[in-house]
Amino acid sequence: MQLVGSKASQRLDEIGEGSVTLLPVEPEDMWHANNLIGPEDIVKAHAIRKVTTETKTGSTVSERVHTDLTIRVTSTFFDPGASQLHVSGTVIVENNFVSLGQYHTLDLELNRPFTLWKNYGWDSVAKETLTDALKQDKEGAVAAVVMQEGIANICLITEYRTILKQRVESTIPKKRSSSSEQDSGMKRFFEKTLSTLMRSIDFSVPRPLLLASPGFVAGDFKKYISDEGARRGDKAMMAMAREATVVHSSSGHLHSLNEILKSPEVMATMKDMKFSKETRFMDDFFDKLRKDDGRAWYGTGPVEKAVREGAVGRGGGVLLINNSLFRSMDIATRKRYVAMVDKVKEDGGEARILSSDHESGQRLDALGGIAAILTYPMLDLDEDDEAAADGNAETEENLII
Repeated sequence: MQLVGSKASQRLDEIGEGSVTLLPVEPEDMWHANNLIGPEDIVKAHAIRKVTTETKTGSTVSERVHTDLTIRVTSTFFDPGASQLHVSGTVIVENNFVSLGQYHTLDLELNRPFTLWKNYGWDSVAKETLTDALKQDKEGAVAAVVMQEGIANICLITEYRTILKQRVESTIPKKRSSSSEQDSGMKRFFEKTLSTLMRSIDFSVPRPLLLASPGFVAGDFKKYISDEGARRGDKAMMAMAREATVVHSSSGHLHSLNEILKSPEVMATMKDMKFSKETRFMDDFFDKLRKDDGRAWYGTGPVEKAVREGAVGRGGGVLLINNSLFRSMDIATRKRYVAMVDKVKEDGGEARILSSDHESGQRLDALGGIAAILTYPMLDLDEDDEAAADGNAETEENLII
C-alpha cells in the first residue's frame, strides 16, 4: 500500500481528522484496506455505474459510465481467494449519474487510488493499522512449499495471512514402473516446481524457505535446488537451498501448514515474525489458564478490570485482542477497546492486535476475541459479572412472585 497526494510527505502521527489517499499495489493491500475501512467511514473511489436514459422517441438506452463516487460505508466484504474488496454504502455526494442516498457498492481495485475519511477520527488503533498497511513487508514474508509426489503448494506466509501463490501438479509413474521412468518423472516434477517457485516469489530479498512433505520428497527437492544452483553457477539459488528448512508433514496439501508452523524447527526459523510471537503468546496464555493462578483472564469485563488496575503492564503483561472488535458500528464500543490498548501501552505492557486469518486469532475468537496475561495474579475478576447476573435473576424471580 502506498500513501499518495499531499499526505505522502506527512508523518503518520500528524494525521488528524482529515483524509488519506491510498494506492493498493498488491493483493494483500486489499486485506489491509478491509481492516482499515469501518462502518460509518467515508470512502471516495472510482466506480462504474449503469445509467439508463430515455431518448426523444421514448425508448431507453443503458450504458456503463466511469465516475468517482463518495459513500458512507455500511459494510465491507473481502474475498480472500480473489483478494477483492467490496465496500457498500449510501452516496453522500451527488453527481450527474447518482443522487444523494442511493445505495452503491464500490469494488476497490489494484493500482487505483481511494480516499478514506475516518468517521471516528484517526485514533491510535487506526493509525497502527495504517502503519501496518504502508509497511513494505516483503522482506518479512516466508516462502513455503508443502509437497508430496506429484503435488506442490507454493505459499507465502506474511505477518498477517497465508497466501497460496501457485499449485503445481505433475504425473509421476507408479513404483511398479521402471526406476528410470520414476526418476525422470520426479525430475520433471522438481524442475516444474522450482521454476514456478522462482517465478511466483521474489527471492532477490533474502527470506526463509520451508520445504515440507511426508517421506523424503522435501529433502530430495532441497538437494535438487542445490544441484541445479551448482549446475547454473547461481550462488543465490545455492544459498537458498543451503538455508532451507526441511520439516515433516502428514501430507502435501495446504491444510498441513498448521502443523508445520508449530514444529520446533519452523518456530526457530521464524522466531522474530509477528504471527509466530502471537502463537507463543496464545500458548503462554493457555498454559497460565490451565494453572489457574489468576494471571490469565479472558472476556471484555474481566480484562477491562485488569487493565484499569494496571495489571497488564510492565513486567510481562500482554493484551491480546482481535481486530474484528474494532469494527463495531457503536462508537462507544470501539473507543472502549482503543482505550484498553492505549492504557496497556502507557503502563509498559504489550498490546497485540491479532488477525482471525491466522491460527492464533482463531483461537482467541473462541474466547470472545479478547484475553490478557497479567503481571501479577488477580482473583475473582469476573465476580461482579456473576453477582450482577444473580441479581438480575433474583429480581426476575421477585417479579414473577
